[in-house]
Formats: sequence, structure tokens, C-alpha cells
Amino acid sequence: MSEMGDGIRIDVWLWQARQFKTRSLATAIVQKGRLRITSGGQTRKINKPSTLVRAGDILTLPRNGGIVRLEIRALGTRRGPASEAQALYRLVADTQTAESTTHA
Repeated sequence: MSEMGDGIRIDVWLWQARQFKTRSLATAIVQKGRLRITSGGQTRKINKPSTLVRAGDILTLPRNGGIVRLEIRALGTRRGPASEAQALYRLVADTQTAESTTHA
């Protein structure tokens, strides 16, 4: 599958990385335009579940009433156990958010 070599659909990656319980939920969030992707230094909103993501891309998405930023470390090949899913991404600390919460 050439999709795996170049990238993977955002809805599939979110599901494999266990960010959403079902692929349908991941698809719905993407279609609502609630995600942003930073790739090659450019940030853009995405609303198509077929958008390809690659290792090194940074996703900004709503989670548990807040916003999280995840760096994609690997694309994955299946929805495995939580330990395998956690290896697919790294949580990116947002220095602006951290500074604004310490000054509040």
C-alpha cells in the first residue's frame, strides 16, 4: 500500500494512536474542522479525513476540554495496545500556554 510509505490518513492515524475510540469519531472531529496540522513549518486547518499525515507533523486537536499538540513519531500499521499507540506520538509542550498559566 503506497499510502503507508508516504503517509497515512489522519482519521486512521488518530484511531490507531488511540486518540478516539472509533474511526468514525475521529472522522467526525476532522470533518468539523477541529484539527490543525503543522507540516514543513506551515500550519493549516484540515477538514478532510483523507488528509495524509507523516512522521514529524504536529497535530493540534481538542481533547478532554482542552487543546493538545502531538508530534507524529511513527505511522503505525494497526490499532494495537496502548503502549504501542503511545509510541506513535509525543506530546508537545506549548511554551506560550505554559507561560500564560503560570502568570494567571
